[in-house]
Amino acid sequence: MENAIRKASVLIEALPYIRSFKNKIVVIKFGGGAMSSDEILTNVLQDIVFMKTVGIMPILVHGGGPHISQEMEKKGLTPKFVEGHRITDRETLNIAKDVLINQISASIVKKISCLGSEAACIWQNGYCPIIAEKYYIETKSDNGKVKKLDIGFVGKVISIDKDKFLNLCNTCIIPVVPPIAKGINGDVYNVNADNVAAFIAKALGAEKLVFLSNTHGIMTRPNDETSFASTLHEDEIHSLIDKKIISGGMLPKTLSCICAVKAGVKKAHIINGQIPHALLLEIFTEKGIGTQIVV
Repeated sequence: MENAIRKASVLIEALPYIRSFKNKIVVIKFGGGAMSSDEILTNVLQDIVFMKTVGIMPILVHGGGPHISQEMEKKGLTPKFVEGHRITDRETLNIAKDVLINQISASIVKKISCLGSEAACIWQNGYCPIIAEKYYIETKSDNGKVKKLDIGFVGKVISIDKDKFLNLCNTCIIPVVPPIAKGINGDVYNVNADNVAAFIAKALGAEKLVFLSNTHGIMTRPNDETSFASTLHEDEIHSLIDKKIISGGMLPKTLSCICAVKAGVKKAHIINGQIPHALLLEIFTEKGIGTQIVV
């Protein structure tokens, strides 16, 4: 009986949040860490199916960098990166498309179906609702001049087909988004999944943008879990970046959060996707479990 009462209490605690987020868009991004374990992936997808069932409109953006690198190595290719961006020649692009669209997205859609909901990859019959332009890395030479470095078929998102996303959401279909975009000229580009998630959240006026990572959020002192911050403001974020405390894979996530919130997304969060049902804990409980970023 006590166990049943505790379960009822949890549902009562979630009720105001369910009401608040009903018919609202929540963009969720998770990467290779969440997909490395079938158990973690299943937990994440169960949360997303729950959200859809209670009337929320989740949009799932996924990465897959480690999977692309593994597939390249199988073919005798060595992955190369510049400032965190994968150098993407034609052969690497073809591998990335196959891994992200035909393998990862297809697997996620199938798993969501097994969990009792409906999902669809936004790449359908060669059509992609994400438009990008070619992206160049800007570097400075010794004399201070800025030069552009060509890293291949790497793109920057410039627009999305909003109607495509809204039609899927309104027909109770969960959009699954691989970070592959098309250019106006027909070229295909590998794009940063964090940036894709932030752009979609901004364009659709999402209620929340949530990044699932392999840490509890942002720490204000390196490797000190007691310094975990539940809320950080924009100026605090930039200070931590200047001190190199926020760096590596956490850097694009935090910058994407700031960009999204400044553009009108209500809240942005970075949470630990390895915690069972982290999404539900963050969205439907009083305290939450991650770092909330505000401006």
